[in-house]
Parts: sequence; C-alpha cells; structure tokens
Amino acid sequence: MRKYSLNFFIFFFLGLISNNSYGQIAYIDINFILNNSDVGMSLNNHLKNINDDYLIKFDKIEKDLINKEKSLLSQQNIIEKNEFEKKVKNLSNEINKYKSDKKLSKDKLNKTKIDNTKKILEILNPIITQYVETNSISLVFPKKNIIVGKKKLDITDKIIKILNKKIKTLSF
Repeated sequence: MRKYSLNFFIFFFLGLISNNSYGQIAYIDINFILNNSDVGMSLNNHLKNINDDYLIKFDKIEKDLINKEKSLLSQQNIIEKNEFEKKVKNLSNEINKYKSDKKLSKDKLNKTKIDNTKKILEILNPIITQYVETNSISLVFPKKNIIVGKKKLDITDKIIKILNKKIKTLSF
C-alpha cells in the first residue's frame, strides 16, 4: 500500500510540474539510441564481427579437442596405462587452456563494448544537455522508468538525429 501511495505522490507531483509554467518534462530511451544511432550500429557491427571471429576460432579448436579425445579413447586399451594417463593429462591441460582463452576473449569483447559505449555516452551527454537547455526542459527521465507517457514527451528520435549529424562511427 505504501508503494502505491508513493507512486501516486510522484505522479501527482510530476503532474503539477508539467502543468505549471516552471518547466517541461521529457523522457529518453538511451538503449534505443545506443542500438539505433549510426555510431551505435557501427559499434554493434564491430562487436558482432569480433564475436564471429572468436566463434570460428574457438569452434575449430573445440572440434580439434573432440577429435583428440576420441583418438585417445580409441587408444585406451592399446597403449600402456602410464602413457595413456600422460596423454589424458596433456589433453586436460589443452582443454583448460581452451576454456581460459575463451573466457579471456569474452572478457576482452565485453571490455571493448563497455569502453566504446562509454565513449558514445560521453558524446551523447553534451548533446542531451544542449537540447534540454535549448528547449527549456526541466527534467528528463529514462524511458525504462516510465510506465505511461505521451509520445510527444519522448525526445529519443530528436536526440538520435542530432547524434547522427555529429558522429557516424568511432575509431576502433
């Protein structure tokens, strides 16, 4: 019940602000901008290309390891026990290296995504600030926190147009 009264108070307060001459309220979808602006799509394509390269590389290694395992299992009764254990240990080390390399590649890809997203946000922040000042907007909410809102309060498309004029791609 307390949550509902808090929500009511927030929406009541926001209604007073928007109906008053003190300022205007808007909302923006940052994720939509990051995925659909020119610079955001170029980042997504770059990340997809890197990921595809990693998939090809690790798929080849994985197939090779599976073949080695099958070969080793077929030799289990033929070779001596000590030799077999030695080969199992070597294969196990190769598998651990594969897992480690795959994790490092995934971490590197995530770091690239995070670093480049930060660069885009550093470019985007002054654009939003300038737009807010130019259009006398008092408050901008993230769209993910809006339950219902008038479409005319959404400034996402306008910000995308400005961002697309300013930058098309990042240098990777």
